[in-house]
Amino acid sequence: MSELQWGLTMTAAGMGLVFGLLALLWGLLTLVLRFDREPPEAPPAEAATAPAADAAAPAPTEGIAPELVAAITVATLAHVAAGRRVAAPLMRSYWPGSQLFASRWVAIGRGRQNTTWRGGDR
Repeated sequence: MSELQWGLTMTAAGMGLVFGLLALLWGLLTLVLRFDREPPEAPPAEAATAPAADAAAPAPTEGIAPELVAAITVATLAHVAAGRRVAAPLMRSYWPGSQLFASRWVAIGRGRQNTTWRGGDR
């Protein structure tokens, strides 16, 4: 019975140490994140006086050159037209299900699985 008690004590001590250190790390990370925050920026003076109707969300392309937006759009449409799912069968070296891709290690393992063991005298 003393061996069982010793085992349970060691289990409790080990798990307590692990979870205690995890809690300590969690608290440390929370503390670092609390002190590492950037101070909030004050809103610009123009935004405070602007009417609520003009406060709509900005366009996602605001500040990006129109030529760059056009190039990204063309590249995206060309990618969609090519069809990514078509590339996988075209890029394969071996047909799925064939055994050509198997290495020598795999082939030897399969051979050992398919033969019975006869002991030391073969």
